Amino acid sequence: MTQVRAITDTPPAEQGSTLRGWLGVGAVTGATFTVVTSEMLPVGLLTPIGDALRVTEGAAGLSMTVAGLVAALSAPLLTAALGRIDRRVVLCGLLAVLILGNVGAAWAPTFAVMMGARVLVGIGIGGVWAIAPSLAARLVPAKSVGAATALVFSGVAVASVIGIPAGTYIGALVGWRAAFLIAAGLALVVLIALGVLLPTLSATRAAPLRAVLGLTREPRFRTALLVVAFLVTGHFAAYTYIRPLLEKVTGVGASTIGTVLLVYGIAGVLGNFGAGSMAVRNPRRTLLTISAPLAVAVLLIPALGGSLWLAVTLMVVWGLSYGGVSVTTQNWVFVAAPDAREGASSLYAGVFNAAIAVGALLGGRTADAFGVTSAMWLGGALVLVALAIGAVGRAPEQRG
Repeated sequence: MTQVRAITDTPPAEQGSTLRGWLGVGAVTGATFTVVTSEMLPVGLLTPIGDALRVTEGAAGLSMTVAGLVAALSAPLLTAALGRIDRRVVLCGLLAVLILGNVGAAWAPTFAVMMGARVLVGIGIGGVWAIAPSLAARLVPAKSVGAATALVFSGVAVASVIGIPAGTYIGALVGWRAAFLIAAGLALVVLIALGVLLPTLSATRAAPLRAVLGLTREPRFRTALLVVAFLVTGHFAAYTYIRPLLEKVTGVGASTIGTVLLVYGIAGVLGNFGAGSMAVRNPRRTLLTISAPLAVAVLLIPALGGSLWLAVTLMVVWGLSYGGVSVTTQNWVFVAAPDAREGASSLYAGVFNAAIAVGALLGGRTADAFGVTSAMWLGGALVLVALAIGAVGRAPEQRG
């Protein structure tokens, strides 16, 4: 769950009925699930995408980089530009952009067209992540805000359980293009749900870009952003290339890789809710607890991944650890900026998605230059840097 006091300053009159509110939370969770699934689909499809578009695996990883960079830029810019426009309308518009991006990726005859489609996906990702985390406090009673926020963030972990492995399976069965088309169909369903289930949600406070950037003057907020930058960069430098690593080191095929990613995703869901309850009391301790085993798992998988069972074990540790990253760091951010939830979320989303992009890029360049196992070593080293920053930087005080 996410820290309650930091996100419950919405007047009760704006929270609506309990049933309608929880249905709205479910729709927003569907949106986070859909954007994460769309963003991460290339992870399980790098090899066939590269083969079809005649590029290397490292170059194919740029499909992650482009989406992440665009999301990073669009999150704070869209928050500032959209002003007080009804957030229900905004979310529906963002899902429409996501649909176009996924359809374009499915159709893409060339790598350049694929990159253009991923730009649209990035716009949808950045906008949804800038808005979605702060909505739980406006949809349910104050006593339920923590649980509702954790549910919204569970869309990330559940996307790992269902979305990414499903994309891998679909790619193996009927081709990678079908996976993107199905993601577009899912986005259409979520768009309809958002339009029907969400109430009118005008922005509670305008968030000009200068004010959003001014949040970085808070030391606890800066620490959170630095931790996110290094930890997420490290994770995606390694995770983006997990399929080619498992193919080359473990020697397994697409269907087995899909199963491994499914196990990883289940562990991620457990990590999300387990870390959420701890992060309410002490975000720093929670972060340190999950970062250390994450670094160990990433660093050991090139050496021990030759055994399928050891590879699966390390992926479970990886999933349990990384599953708690989003809810822990977002909780940290809300505590550091309790009066600017949407602005804080937009800047957090920008750094998070920039880290995804940079991680995919660095991992790809490293994999192409030195082999795919080197991407794991780079990722593990960056996670260790995040661990050090979290240990020595300013952090929210422990809560009882």
